[in-house]
Amino acid sequence: MFRFQSVDRPVPDWLHALRAQANCPPLRPRVPLIVGAGAAGCVVGSVEPDFLDEICFSRSNSGGCLLLKKEHSAETGACTGWLLDGDVTEGLNRLATALHQAGLAGAWRQEQLAVRDAHGLCVGTIERAAVRPLGIATRAVHLVGQALDGRFWVQQRALDKANDPGKWDTLMGGMVSSADTPEAALVRETWEEAGLHVADLQGLCHGGCLTVRRPTSDGDGAGYMVENIDWYVCTVPGGVKPINQDGEVAQFALVDTVQLLEDLSGGAFTLEAALILASVMGFGPQRPAQD
Repeated sequence: MFRFQSVDRPVPDWLHALRAQANCPPLRPRVPLIVGAGAAGCVVGSVEPDFLDEICFSRSNSGGCLLLKKEHSAETGACTGWLLDGDVTEGLNRLATALHQAGLAGAWRQEQLAVRDAHGLCVGTIERAAVRPLGIATRAVHLVGQALDGRFWVQQRALDKANDPGKWDTLMGGMVSSADTPEAALVRETWEEAGLHVADLQGLCHGGCLTVRRPTSDGDGAGYMVENIDWYVCTVPGGVKPINQDGEVAQFALVDTVQLLEDLSGGAFTLEAALILASVMGFGPQRPAQD
């Protein structure tokens, strides 16, 4: 069965650098993105102050939605933010479409992601392509798979992926859609990316959580990523090999810990995968073995 490393290892310089990259402030100041009118309004993201200047739309031409700059009261005091008034999901998706038409959104996926308030409550949904330009927090799942002999199954991302093409990754990594729980996303993404049924995996359990905050190139360099990741661990039974189903994986490989550490320190893996795998391998808080 899958086992975490039993002792903490000294944190090397390359891992210190990766952890710093995963908790970076925005490159430039940002202002709140607010949905809902009046006292019911809540902050769901952030944008650079002038990012939406050319995207304004009025009630008359957007079916009741309104986007405008407005003074917003927060715990830290009043500040100017962008208010999206009207139906939250309708307004956010009109905004996503406008960003797409202006060339300021990511790859259009026809996939809705949940938009949550500060308490984690879902207040609406938005097309995935627009979340990073708007600084909207997302949720994702990853799966670390180990073979019976202790080697790790890893995947190389397809060369045409919008983010981190050709980089190495955990056995599976995917976004949690608005219709999913993390557990449901784990089941779906494990099949789509690796052709594996989670019921056939041994010792499957929740390994931990990771939050990444960093600037991105989305929105012509104005994007900011806030992603909350639930990661899981498992043992892939002997004789079972992952087979990609959705065209988003170039290849899978089995690597031992020596090779994995070399690849992690050399920058071969995505930031998120490297941090998760480093945690599994004992760099950081000690974790109990899973029987």
